[in-house]
Amino acid sequence: MNIEDYREFCLSLGEDVEEKLPFAGFKGGDSVLVFYVHGHMFSYLDCDEYSSVGLKCQPERIEELKLQYDCIGKASHMSPKHWIGVNPDCGQDELLRELTRNSYQIVKSKYKAQ
Repeated sequence: MNIEDYREFCLSLGEDVEEKLPFAGFKGGDSVLVFYVHGHMFSYLDCDEYSSVGLKCQPERIEELKLQYDCIGKASHMSPKHWIGVNPDCGQDELLRELTRNSYQIVKSKYKAQ
């Protein structure tokens, strides 16, 4: 899935989705695009490289997903207990969509009442 299609998919998840470049003030962070729901991150990627999409995931699913799919690994700069990195060039667009929806739902349900 190319970067523009992925961006459109994230924005289509709900009217409560926002996109920002929150790390623009940091060296190397000016191209990191983050998607938020209720003010909390659920997906991020580097627009210049677009070699990994960071997503929230249930801790109990992470090892199984890594074993099942070569395109899933550690997310850059995030806790490996709660985040995964997905290579968007793996050719499994439906997997990327499913994991992104899952991440969105995790964050949305956690912060919904706040």
